[in-house]
Amino acid sequence: MKYEMLYLIDSAIAEEARDGMIAKFEDLVKSLGGTVLSTDKWGVKKLAYPINYKSDAFYVLMTFEAEGSVLKELDRIAGITDGVMRRMITKAN
Repeated sequence: MKYEMLYLIDSAIAEEARDGMIAKFEDLVKSLGGTVLSTDKWGVKKLAYPINYKSDAFYVLMTFEAEGSVLKELDRIAGITDGVMRRMITKAN
């Protein structure tokens, strides 16, 4: 199945750390037997509402193919990763 994960990274994090975090999620999908199709870095955008007193975040959209079992682990890891403000995994068309 094809999925998309949109996640927001704290904009205060250094670029190297941010790139490392993006690579970490890509590697996680690959290590669980999935395939990363694309990773779009949308850059820093204003949030619709403040999250933890912050008004902007770095948006990343990762499109990947994987089994359903991968989603739970990916969501769990993203949830405990410092710097990830929000994440959402949806089924892609």
